[in-house]
Amino acid sequence: MKLKLLTILALTSMPMAALAMPAVGDMVGTDPTAATAALEKAGCTVSEFEAEDGKIEAKCTDTATNEAMEVYIDPASGLVTDIKAAD
Repeated sequence: MKLKLLTILALTSMPMAALAMPAVGDMVGTDPTAATAALEKAGCTVSEFEAEDGKIEAKCTDTATNEAMEVYIDPASGLVTDIKAAD
């Protein structure tokens, strides 16, 4: 019975891990404090921000996979415009 319960819990938590990053179109804001809070709530631990090609680039780590990611934010709207694996 315990094994069956553990298996069910493991399988039902897998989709949650896949959603552990912000998505393109998510509102995170342009203020560093607000953007950090929104990204971290979405599962992306921010290490730094920098300007790149007219966008705000947030360098972060996906908490579900521990992979380095780059999240691009539109500085006018605060919306996520792109997400890439870090170079």
